[in-house]
Amino acid sequence: MIKHVLFLIFAALPLAACDQIAGKLGLESPALKEGRTDGEGKAVGSACRHSGRAIEDCYSIYSWLPKASVYAGWREMDEYMRENKLETIAPQLPPPEPPRSARAKARAAEQAASQAAGQAAVEATPLQATPPPAAPNDTTPKSDSSKH
Repeated sequence: MIKHVLFLIFAALPLAACDQIAGKLGLESPALKEGRTDGEGKAVGSACRHSGRAIEDCYSIYSWLPKASVYAGWREMDEYMRENKLETIAPQLPPPEPPRSARAKARAAEQAASQAAGQAAVEATPLQATPPPAAPNDTTPKSDSSKH
């Protein structure tokens, strides 16, 4: 009996940290991901409105975020700015690059490395000097006029 209880305890112990392991591996439940992206979308929408960007620009720049949450954040910030008579602030940094998968990042890095290697090989190859043109072969017999 005690062996069975100990076995169940030791079997259940690794399962208690499944969410932490899944988080480390990049596996999230759809509900958690939706909650996270919803909050990020509202924050991005608010920041876009505060910087004076149009909502369409925000949608195109931050295409990986849900449009509904971006709009909700943009609308909330618009109301807040109108109530408090706040002016927009021009963005000083360019918009961020959208996230890519690890495979796409590896492919882009590989292409950049191959282009750099190809460019380096072209620059390192010495220019080959072309040999001077060969003298034309004179096959006509020369006359020896000094013998006469």
